[in-house]
Amino acid sequence: MKTLVIGANGGIGRKAVRLLVEAGHEVRAMVRAEEQRAALEANGAEVVIADLEGDFESVFTGMEAVVFTAGSGGGTGGDKTLLIDLWAALKSYQFSQEAGTKRYIMVSALRADNPDFGPPVLRHYMVAKKVADDYLSDTELDWTCLRPGRLLDEPGTGQIQFTYDPSHHTNSITRDDVAATIVAVLEAPNTYHCRLDLLNGQPGTSISEAIASVTGSQSVALAKG
Repeated sequence: MKTLVIGANGGIGRKAVRLLVEAGHEVRAMVRAEEQRAALEANGAEVVIADLEGDFESVFTGMEAVVFTAGSGGGTGGDKTLLIDLWAALKSYQFSQEAGTKRYIMVSALRADNPDFGPPVLRHYMVAKKVADDYLSDTELDWTCLRPGRLLDEPGTGQIQFTYDPSHHTNSITRDDVAATIVAVLEAPNTYHCRLDLLNGQPGTSISEAIASVTGSQSVALAKG
């Protein structure tokens, strides 16, 4: 599948690009600086230079799928959060639809449905994520919204959960496992129109098993979550 990765130089993006290429996808990696090109090309990706704060419509041409894993980060000011996490995300939905790209994976954030209950320092970031996620659900795209918890740089476990229960589950997940989940859901139609919390799971819940457990009825409930 011809797949555009937006935010390809980020901690999740770099891993997703490599895994997508290894899985046989044709990957176009969008970055904003020339010096970021070499490492991604070495992993087999086509690299395009574009800025989410500018005009990036042309990078969608010919793409069958989009992975949006860019983000301003919770520590940035509200101006960057609005421009990247909200406005650039909304523009990417429009550009995808205009280019005829149907499959869309958004990497959002755990508990983005309830920004008022998050840490005050992150509230503007969570509000941007919620609005972007809600807008995505009203598009005609075949979308999946992954909502990872606190991101870790530890080696991946291969074990995930798609629901969050604070009494039983960790609120974190490795970047390795997020990237592997992106690749696995890309061609999983049963995850279309789903908002899925994404956390490291208990032993025995492999990524493939977790994805296979998502049913049509669950999809409806999760999309309304």
